[in-house]
Amino acid sequence: MVQIDIAYRGQLRCEATHAPSGTTLATDAPVDNQGRGESFSPTDLFATSLGVCMLTIMGIAAQGRGWSLEGTEVTVVKHMVADPARRIGKLEVRMRVPGEWDERQRKVLLAAADTCPVKQSLSERVEVELDVTWG
Repeated sequence: MVQIDIAYRGQLRCEATHAPSGTTLATDAPVDNQGRGESFSPTDLFATSLGVCMLTIMGIAAQGRGWSLEGTEVTVVKHMVADPARRIGKLEVRMRVPGEWDERQRKVLLAAADTCPVKQSLSERVEVELDVTWG
């Protein structure tokens, strides 16, 4: 169990505090939804969570096998839809994994990414498109 405390700061901004570490982050509503877009929106954090989770679980799989994922980068592009309500419709995940990887290693890492808890928690209504560049 992890506690996250969230306070509304006005003007569509919130501040979230990760109770175990005391780390805080601010959120803002996006410009296309009455906000200023000066920080992550809640749906931006959702998209960020997917990319970070995939990379973290891949890192666990790699670390346990003595492989290095250092330098790996992930970009997530979030697409909103409004059918029938405003929601995330698609998340494009673009991953760049440097180094040499054989087919077996690639399968292990892709399976790890696919089983990350955030991806496993997504509704089937959210399309996830993964594009990996190896080497």
